[in-house]
Amino acid sequence: MKIGTTQILKVLHILAWIIFVGLCIQAGGFIVTAVFTLAKPTIVDRLWQQVDLTALFQYDHGHFFVEILLLSIVAVAKAWLFYLIVKLLYDKKLNLEQPFNNGVRDFIFKIAYAAFLIGVFSLWGLNYAEWLINKGVHIADLTALGGGDAWLFMSVALFVIAQIFKKGIEIQTENELTI
Repeated sequence: MKIGTTQILKVLHILAWIIFVGLCIQAGGFIVTAVFTLAKPTIVDRLWQQVDLTALFQYDHGHFFVEILLLSIVAVAKAWLFYLIVKLLYDKKLNLEQPFNNGVRDFIFKIAYAAFLIGVFSLWGLNYAEWLINKGVHIADLTALGGGDAWLFMSVALFVIAQIFKKGIEIQTENELTI
């Protein structure tokens, strides 16, 4: 039995949903940590343990909230990226017979912007954490921020692809008008 594009897209849709839910949980964990820390600072060590920032909280509350804000922005942007994928596959805007359309072009631009945001805020968060480490603050490994440079590279590649789609739409529209 040959696996077709439709079956692969269904599997990818399910995987996108699973990743989206996981990223929403991660983003919610960072946001809830920030909110509960405001309400009751003594429980910071029992909150979201994906990234333990207890030592940073004890060092300075302001730096703690900046780092949590950066982590939250990255997590929300990743969830937004997968939301866009889920929405595209759910709305069935992906027309394989005529792939060069405005819906797909807009989708590619949006995920390029999301990847750019993830890259910028990841690098910002990592640089901020390195700056704090150089000041002598003990901070846990911030792998949740991911490799910002890879996200920036991906955003540039997606912007190029979006421009190719934009040109493809122009050519397709021109061909339809000449027939």
